[in-house]
Amino acid sequence: MLANALIGLREGLEAALVVVILVAFLVKSDRRSALPLVWAGVAVAVLLSIGVGALLTFTSNSMSFEAQEAFGGTLSIIAVGFVTWMIFWMRRTARALSGELRAKLSEALQMGRWAVVLMAFLAVGREGLETAVFFWSAAQAAGQTAQPLLGFVLGIGVSVALAFLIYRGAVQINLGRFFSVTGVLLIFVAAGILAYGVHDLQEAAILPGLHTLAFDISDVMPADSWYGVLLKGIFNLSPQTTVLEATVWVGYVAVVLTCFLLPGRARADAVAASAA
Repeated sequence: MLANALIGLREGLEAALVVVILVAFLVKSDRRSALPLVWAGVAVAVLLSIGVGALLTFTSNSMSFEAQEAFGGTLSIIAVGFVTWMIFWMRRTARALSGELRAKLSEALQMGRWAVVLMAFLAVGREGLETAVFFWSAAQAAGQTAQPLLGFVLGIGVSVALAFLIYRGAVQINLGRFFSVTGVLLIFVAAGILAYGVHDLQEAAILPGLHTLAFDISDVMPADSWYGVLLKGIFNLSPQTTVLEATVWVGYVAVVLTCFLLPGRARADAVAASAA
């Protein structure tokens, strides 16, 4: 629940801030007549994101066990790629995001009504699709309960409320620090999802080492204990973890967290070196 609340808060606030920037620009430039077009694009983007989440759930439920594991593992790894790119992209472009969106909306207004709808759809839809895939993977890792959805909805609700208060000028948030802190937390969540995806691929017999354990602490950390559930939900730490799961978890955190915490130029060079 906590991990999915973090996903909802972080991803929801990104999308909500995009909407706030677009709406504020139209209001301040006395172009309120274009507001319904922006909201139409946002509504289509939200519906598409919900549809993608429903499609992923329906598709996985109609598969055999091995196919489900392969499908879930592959999507989990893809979701980790999405969120990793998003974390670094937001940190790099956060300061220039407002000006970039206003410039694109100005161009769309000159092109016509459908261009405004499309621009709003693309601006919010990208965040929505990333969120749908990442949330689905996180919910699969957390297990078949209602808590992931409850946490996600709670995070989304808080993000919308914060965005509204920011728009009204009621609160001020250091967005750079917010995205930095949530970025660090999301790296650990993503590491857990990556390890879960690897385990799924092991279950599907695509990757080896399913029965080669790095550790077994089920005696001291039962899976049904409150602390076992907490560690599983946030960090995807299972009492029985394979060597390959532990390796990818530690490797991902070590590389991505180091690159994320490095300042400016050094971080860019480290990311390029890691990619190479």
